[in-house]
Amino acid sequence: MSKTFLGPIRGFGVTFGTMFAKPNTQQYPEEKVPTAPRYPGRHQLNRYADGLEKCIGCELCAWACPADAIYVEGADNTDEERYSPGERYGRVYQINFLRCIGCGLCIEACPTRALTMTNDYEMADDTRTGLIYEKHQLLAPLEPGMTPAPHPMPPGATDEDYYRGHITGTEEQA
Repeated sequence: MSKTFLGPIRGFGVTFGTMFAKPNTQQYPEEKVPTAPRYPGRHQLNRYADGLEKCIGCELCAWACPADAIYVEGADNTDEERYSPGERYGRVYQINFLRCIGCGLCIEACPTRALTMTNDYEMADDTRTGLIYEKHQLLAPLEPGMTPAPHPMPPGATDEDYYRGHITGTEEQA
């Protein structure tokens, strides 16, 4: 027999063999399988223990992003409106998940560990604009004992106290 005759027969053999194999079906929306602990999912902007934001608006994450998926616009903190312990905060923070490739370079670039990735992978949407997440969608939820920003730092505290982890969130707010 010639090779031109046996080629299609081998191909049909593979098809015929898989027709009777047990299907490997996952019932995804009904049965969710847990992700790996370090799965790079949706980004999150973290907070300090008292509720102030860790983002200082330095824009290093946007510079590090190879897909140009992050837009940050920093602004100065004032004594009346303090969003982070430093001089600046991220006034506008957007991540375009249509562009994000999940590489994690933005996480590595962040000097304050303000940006991390969660295990959340369900980000489908009907519109393109729904996949551009704004700051309020990216901020970590307030835990018990946290006060929503803006609020002043505890009396006598400095930004270095925040960065070193000395602020626990139980201090009295001025």
